[in-house]
Amino acid sequence: MTVREPFALTHATLVTGDADGTVLPDRTVVVGSTGHIERVEASSEVSVPPECRTIDSSGRYVVPGLINAHAHLFADGRPLPSVLLNRNAAELVSTFTRSPVGHRFVKQRAKSNVITQLLSGVTTLRSLGDVGYEVVAVGREIARGEYLGPRVIASGPLHAISGGHGAPQIALVSDSPRQARHNVRHAIRHGVSATKIAATGGVTDSRAIGEAGRPQMTEEEMSAICEEAHKAGILVAAHAQSSEGIAAALRAGVDTIEHGAAMTPEMVDLFHRNPRSLHGSSSLVPTLQACLPLVKLDGKVTGTNDIVRENAATILREMLQGIREAREHGITIGMGTDSGLSHVTHYNTWRELDYLTRYGGLSSAAALHAATQANATLLGIADVTGSVDPGKSADLVVLDANPLEGFRAFTSPTLVIVGGAVINAPTVTRHTDIDARLDGI
Repeated sequence: MTVREPFALTHATLVTGDADGTVLPDRTVVVGSTGHIERVEASSEVSVPPECRTIDSSGRYVVPGLINAHAHLFADGRPLPSVLLNRNAAELVSTFTRSPVGHRFVKQRAKSNVITQLLSGVTTLRSLGDVGYEVVAVGREIARGEYLGPRVIASGPLHAISGGHGAPQIALVSDSPRQARHNVRHAIRHGVSATKIAATGGVTDSRAIGEAGRPQMTEEEMSAICEEAHKAGILVAAHAQSSEGIAAALRAGVDTIEHGAAMTPEMVDLFHRNPRSLHGSSSLVPTLQACLPLVKLDGKVTGTNDIVRENAATILREMLQGIREAREHGITIGMGTDSGLSHVTHYNTWRELDYLTRYGGLSSAAALHAATQANATLLGIADVTGSVDPGKSADLVVLDANPLEGFRAFTSPTLVIVGGAVINAPTVTRHTDIDARLDGI
């Protein structure tokens, strides 16, 4: 069981994660035995309670724990075996992973990948497309304190049409609003705390040029999903990679658009004021790591064919345009990695922040904000986590360098703290071949 003891991080530089990039020198953060932050003040004004362990953080930087709003946990970032993308073999693969033996295998992999995310500084993650309900089970085990892990928001399988994106390996399939509504109710009974729709075709399983981004689920089907999920207070994410698909998903009431594309005036208005969404507005969660390696690296090393690579290039252009226009129109931008896909490892969350600045045009402050306070707000958990404030869960990362001067600082954190539990000098198993390729981008 997880044990928490009160402690104080003293004389640290606090990187707040706000949109302005505020950095506060010589701060002390006091964390109580419940795992919540009790005080955040200038060190000269704080007397550390005698029951607290003092952790001298002079010369170090305290940052809110990262929030990954788009993860997959069925794979580790190595190129997916071609059999998983072969339509003829998909049913056999799906049957195995849903068998007792396959379920144990998939759950153990999900647990391992969740812990890897934590050790790299991710203290909250949302899974958006699982084989079954293995991530729900992992999240429950973590919540019970059986082992240390991040806060988990789990979708279970996504919702797709017959032959659509993600089907059948990681999807519940429906071809009518009634069937879609039934599938959402089924997933809620299994304990999901997130929902995802495949509104359009995707890159990784595309079989023809132009399939990625092509609308798939109807607006009526998506509306049924949103209505059922929202009744249970559950946010709905939509995989959407074209303007047409995004507009339909927003009209249906989705809360977050995953990936994105060029904006239309209708889309901009719906992002800001979406009466059918759960909280009255919608947000954009781009995932540059899902496409950049496929475009920048040779298909022989990413395991992709020419069709996938050309679709990835098209979607990358659309995604970058969507980010630019979201910035121009003040639309909330979150951060998700699409981890588990080819060359998107579970310990490289920092690369998404790096890509958001180098390719998406965000400032370092805006990128870190997207991964902390903005993600907490769009996921509806800002009262729990996302910032270093009294009353919040002590979800923190302690670094030797200022991440606003280079996000690679997250590759070797001094401490990762989740819910007040301290992990000293966390390390992860790295894929050195993949890292070497990504370092060249």
